Amino acid sequence: MLSISNVYKTFNPGTINEKRALNGMNLELRPTDFVTIIGGNGAGKSTILNMIAGVYPIDSGSIVLDGIDISTKPEHERAKFLGRVFQDPMRGTAADMEIEENLALAYRRGRKRGLSWGITKAEKHNYVEALQTLDLGLETRLTSKVGLLSGGQRQALTLLMATLQKPKLLLLDEHTAALDPKTASKVLELTEKIINENQLTALMVTHNMKDAIRLGNRLIMMHEGRIIYDISGEEKKNLHVKDLLEKFEMASGGEFANDRMMLA
Repeated sequence: MLSISNVYKTFNPGTINEKRALNGMNLELRPTDFVTIIGGNGAGKSTILNMIAGVYPIDSGSIVLDGIDISTKPEHERAKFLGRVFQDPMRGTAADMEIEENLALAYRRGRKRGLSWGITKAEKHNYVEALQTLDLGLETRLTSKVGLLSGGQRQALTLLMATLQKPKLLLLDEHTAALDPKTASKVLELTEKIINENQLTALMVTHNMKDAIRLGNRLIMMHEGRIIYDISGEEKKNLHVKDLLEKFEMASGGEFANDRMMLA
């Protein structure tokens, strides 16, 4: 489903702020793979998601999604293939628009726009059914402005919007990091449910090593812009946090440096 081959990315080349973010990155994902990504500060975790989404151009290498080379495609052309949920709950929705209007925008992603009636009765019925799966009471608030929702409600809505039109790949960039523990747990539960029920292929960056171990069928660890550890199946299920720390020190030759992950 996804093939990343020998991808390099350097920000601010030739300046005092030069930073090699990706250093010959290679990754292959099969359909329905749910991969969690962990790593220290500046390891390239969010950068690889941005490269896939087309936020920044890659310097060299290739990114192929479901047989389509998207390496040089602009961000708006890739959007029809991808679903994405950001760390900031404010980024995935339009605050001044109603819940049903946000869902209508997500429903039309990748489709041609016309002058037909905005939201049909059949659509509204589908939105109500979809919102009921979140179990947050939003199905009775279709005309409420999204800006009135809590961070957790907005993130759950963003997750629903990102998967309303089944994407070829779902990108989750620390999407529970800004939420309180109880709300984060709820959003992760919804994430797992939506991915499993829709048989989605997903990449999830997380700062929580326990979540990285528990969720998905595969875990990768990044360091200095490349993958240093890749584990899946039963071996992944039997992992513990101390095992990950030991693997990191063995592969990188240094101690794990990410306070947020150590304290999570």
